[in-house]
Amino acid sequence: MVTVWRSIWREPRPADAPPVGRLDRVLVGVFAVAALAEGVARPGLAWQPLVTVLALGLAPVLFWRRARPLTAVLVGWGFVGLLSVLQLTAYSGDIGLYSMMAVLVLLYSLVRWGSGREMVLGTAFVAAVVALGMYVAAAGWADAFGGSVLLLLFVALAAVFRYRADLWHRQQREIRNQERVALARELHDTVAHHVSAIAVQAQAGGVVAGIQPEKAAEVLAAIESEASRTLAEMRTMVRVLREEEAVAYSPQSGVADLPALARTDATPAVEVSLHGSLTRLARPVDAALYRLAQESLTNAVRHARSATRVRIDVRREGAVVRLRVSDDGRTEPAAEHGYGLLGMAERAQLLGGSLTAGPGPEGGWVVEAVLPVEALG
Repeated sequence: MVTVWRSIWREPRPADAPPVGRLDRVLVGVFAVAALAEGVARPGLAWQPLVTVLALGLAPVLFWRRARPLTAVLVGWGFVGLLSVLQLTAYSGDIGLYSMMAVLVLLYSLVRWGSGREMVLGTAFVAAVVALGMYVAAAGWADAFGGSVLLLLFVALAAVFRYRADLWHRQQREIRNQERVALARELHDTVAHHVSAIAVQAQAGGVVAGIQPEKAAEVLAAIESEASRTLAEMRTMVRVLREEEAVAYSPQSGVADLPALARTDATPAVEVSLHGSLTRLARPVDAALYRLAQESLTNAVRHARSATRVRIDVRREGAVVRLRVSDDGRTEPAAEHGYGLLGMAERAQLLGGSLTAGPGPEGGWVVEAVLPVEALG
């Protein structure tokens, strides 16, 4: 029990309280007019001028109910408590206005938008004011029960809306976290691919500079272009990872973009083959196939010994899509897998598929992924 109360006491104020809008001004204006009309026209009202002024003083307090809910409750219900004290000390009849029932809105706002500490303090103050009012009015058990139920109804209603808002915010944070994980994986794949291309160009530049110095400028220009593109993509993804709100960014690459990875003017040459209907894949599957092929190609360029050809083959087989990336390089003893292969396997598993990697039956290295056409939930 102590732990529960401690968590309620420390619970922060929700961040979804909307600012004062036009509707709020209209409602406060309607309340002020109603309170003034009742204070002037109600016959036999004791302490009429004071009661009317207190009711009108409650109108601006309604503007604070979201930004400063505890202050609004203390001031608004403080007016109600003051009327009870006056009634008790002056032994006069009922001096309250029906329009002052608006203080129930303040109680709702306290539970809906107040922090844990504010809720505890505010509800305790309201309970004390209500108990005083019932004592002054000599309320019977039926009246006391009905009044308590009414107060609890407002508290429960506010708690329900607060819970729903908190649940929605948690879901949005979870979605953002999942998007950030996906973007972090995309960042790794993109950087690894482009840096590998830069390394290959630099190695070729070293050879070209000694044999054909006039072509060295072309190699340097290609390296500069690749580095600039890598830096731009990194900045875009890092900005999305750092910002809370959604940031517009270019659509993810998919199977249709795989032919752009093909090349015949470099070593190893890259061949891309697409078979079957690959145009209506689920977006996560489409993006994953491209990234898996890109990462496999990057690994082949970086690690395959004496490879002259890398083949990327994608084919539709019923309800699954099979990706196969193979090279003709020299097979080396298996080393400890890094984060690249681990991330590829995780990406496939998240979509309900599988990924295998190892030496091919005819030499070289083969990466094979099987993904369902429709991604799992």
